[in-house]
Amino acid sequence: MANWLAERCRGLGAEVELDEKTEGRPNVYAHFPGTSAETICVDVHLDTVGIEHMTDEPFDGRVEHGKLFGRGSVDTKATLAVVLALLESIEADGAQLRPNLLLVGSISEEIGGLVGAFHFADWIREKQLELNSVIVAEPTMCAPVHGHKGGLGLDVTLRGLAAHSSKPELGANAIAAAARVIDAYVAEHEAIIAAPAPTPVGTGTLSVTMINGGLGENIIPDSCTLHAGRRIAPGEDPLTVFDHLKKLAVDAALPLEAEVEITDGRYFSAFYQDSDSALVTRLSSLAETKPEVATYGTNALAYVDLLGSQIHEIVVFGPGSIDQAHKASEWVDISQLDMAGRVYRDLLLGAD
Repeated sequence: MANWLAERCRGLGAEVELDEKTEGRPNVYAHFPGTSAETICVDVHLDTVGIEHMTDEPFDGRVEHGKLFGRGSVDTKATLAVVLALLESIEADGAQLRPNLLLVGSISEEIGGLVGAFHFADWIREKQLELNSVIVAEPTMCAPVHGHKGGLGLDVTLRGLAAHSSKPELGANAIAAAARVIDAYVAEHEAIIAAPAPTPVGTGTLSVTMINGGLGENIIPDSCTLHAGRRIAPGEDPLTVFDHLKKLAVDAALPLEAEVEITDGRYFSAFYQDSDSALVTRLSSLAETKPEVATYGTNALAYVDLLGSQIHEIVVFGPGSIDQAHKASEWVDISQLDMAGRVYRDLLLGAD
């Protein structure tokens, strides 16, 4: 996919770099020169979720009832197709881009901790680039999304002592300690969501989503592990949040020992900027949509640390609905592709 995109962009006059972070899976950076000093970056993740649960043929690209079907049609090849088609049209017309365009095909958005996006952020730093706008391609019904939560995962391991279940007093039950940790985390979640939300993105949340423990029906368990996910709201520091949740787990587990780690060592501050920023306002006007915030996470989380320095604005924007993503039948409404095409034509050609 990366090689195909690189060749397609070279054929349209771009200077292209393949930047390999994961073996055999490079990011693609395609630079199309414009006539102004402004630089717009469009970041499209090239990976999709799997097809095992699909009830439709995943790759036939059929068109029915004004919709294009197939895996990735909405999440998120739609923007890539729109921009490439527009670039072909501009070249055929002999027109010139007004802003410089940096078209990015990034890897590992769906799983892997936004590896491609964080690698691209490092590339921006290394090249000392200044980007006026970064548009993160996701299905937003062509509404500019100006904020969403970050997050971190917690891996908690409880250490106990095995014993025969007929004499539980000779052991230390790790599952019972895990239950106390879960109770503490449920209470913490209730406290979090009861607090006033500082932005339209809302408050953080805390959910225990996995638990595993036990050696046998007649053995007091000597260990138990659980996983919890903490969504990070704007204004929250992920490491401060982690320290608090670690202490909650350690205290609740007593007298047993609790080990608490951040899953994969990855954590993400929330993405948020004002709804009246220049790019949000422009996209909203062009698409005749209202600015929104999202419940899901995107590659924007990798660029938050650059916002205000090497990146002036970040917006999540694209055709189609997130409700169609990851489903057994994925599709995008062609009218949404048309709308995205009109918006990008204005952005790239500077039309009034």
